[in-house]
Amino acid sequence: MNRHDLCIQGMEENLNAVTERIIGAVLTVHRVLGPGLLESAYDACLAFELVDRGFTVERQKPLPLIYREVAIDCSYRLDLVVNREVVVEVKSVEKITHVHHAQMLSYLRLSGCTVGLLINFNVKWLSEEGIKRFVNGFQDR
Repeated sequence: MNRHDLCIQGMEENLNAVTERIIGAVLTVHRVLGPGLLESAYDACLAFELVDRGFTVERQKPLPLIYREVAIDCSYRLDLVVNREVVVEVKSVEKITHVHHAQMLSYLRLSGCTVGLLINFNVKWLSEEGIKRFVNGFQDR
């Protein structure tokens, strides 16, 4: 294995560790609040939980669309950006759909972030149906 491969492997391991810790915070918020609240409540509580765990968190981060080398403000906002590398999109919906997947893939492409977590707090069991992980523009799990 060469240096480049080791560097990439190290970055992947770091991102995996970060997303595992974020998911731990998500599970804590869901366990305390349960399903049925507004997205804004989960967003605020998750941001609090992540900061409390030592993460850097940006809430409602503006995301410009670059069109023909011009930044166009289309009012896109990333719910949470953790440690400047993981996009966390918070939902409280009956079911995650392909539109939500497409939204996350677009956010990753436009932001340049490598990993995204799509979280639906409006489910009974988060671990089974409420967490979708995306890596490099592809749904991971």
